[in-house]
Amino acid sequence: MGSGIWSTDVYSSRASYRAATGASAFAYSDSGARTVHDALNPFDVVRECRDSDEHPNSLAISVLFDVTGSMGHVPRTLQAKLPDLLGLLLRKGYARDPQIMFGAIGDATCDRAPLQVGQFESDNRMDEQLGQILLEGGGGGQKRESYELAMYFMARHTAIDCFEKRGKRGYLFIIGDEMPYRRVDSRQVRVLIGSSVRDLGISDLVDELTRMYDVYFILPAGASYAGDTEVLSEWRSLLGQNVLELDDLDAVCETIALTVGLGEDTIGLHEGLDDLSDIGSTAGPSVARALSRLELER
Repeated sequence: MGSGIWSTDVYSSRASYRAATGASAFAYSDSGARTVHDALNPFDVVRECRDSDEHPNSLAISVLFDVTGSMGHVPRTLQAKLPDLLGLLLRKGYARDPQIMFGAIGDATCDRAPLQVGQFESDNRMDEQLGQILLEGGGGGQKRESYELAMYFMARHTAIDCFEKRGKRGYLFIIGDEMPYRRVDSRQVRVLIGSSVRDLGISDLVDELTRMYDVYFILPAGASYAGDTEVLSEWRSLLGQNVLELDDLDAVCETIALTVGLGEDTIGLHEGLDDLSDIGSTAGPSVARALSRLELER
C-alpha cells in the first residue's frame, strides 16, 4: 500500500458521478451494512507505511474519528474536504511523501464495529477507504468510548518507515468528544485485534504510543461534549498542548494539514493561514484559534 499519486481531478470526477446518479460517498454504510468492511477489519493485521522508489520519504499520517452519536457526521465532512487536506500537504509542500490512513472508533462494550482501520495510502484509494467506513452511530452513553483500543492498535499494530528508518515520528489525529477508558481490556484486544496483552493503563499506553507518533486530540464544535471541562482535562493530562478545540468542524482538514506543516517545520502559523487564503478557504480564523497554543510552544 502507499503507492500512486493523489489526483483532485479523479476525486472531482467521482464526486460529479455520484451527484448525477444519486450515489453516496459512503455507499457501504448507507447500504444498510451492519459489520466492519473486510478492508477495515483490524483483526490480525499490521498496517504499514513504507518507503518506495515513488515515495522515498514516507510520512505516516493517521486520522481516526469517533463515529458514535453526534460525531457520526465527521467522516462525511472529511470526505468532502479531502482535496483541501491533500492540496495543502502536497502542493504547498507541508510534507513530501504523506501516506494517510483513516479509521473509525466506537465503543467496544456495546457496538458492532468498535474499531475500523484502513491502510496508509498516497493516492485516491484513501477516498475509497473513507467510503468503506461503517457509520454505526452507537456508543454507550457513559462519556467514554474505546479510544484506548484504537491507540493500542496504532502503538502495536502499525509499522512506519519514517520512525523505523529515520527516527521520525508519524502523526496521529483522534477526532472525538468523549474520554478513553482507563485501561486496555485484554479480552477486547483478543477478540477484536487478535493479540494478547496484559493489563495496560492508559497513561502507559500513551507513553508507548507517543514514542512513535505525535498524537493530537481534536474536539470539534457541535459534538455532544464540545467544551466539556472534564473531557478536556482528561485528554490534556494525557497529551498536554496537543488537545485542540475546533470551533468549526468544516475546518478539520485544514487544521490537520497546518498541524503537520508546523510539526514538519515547513511553515509557521501565519504562513499557513496565508496558504488557506490562497486556496480560497474560509477556515483561517478557526484554525488560528485551534493552533495558537501549538504555535506558542514551538
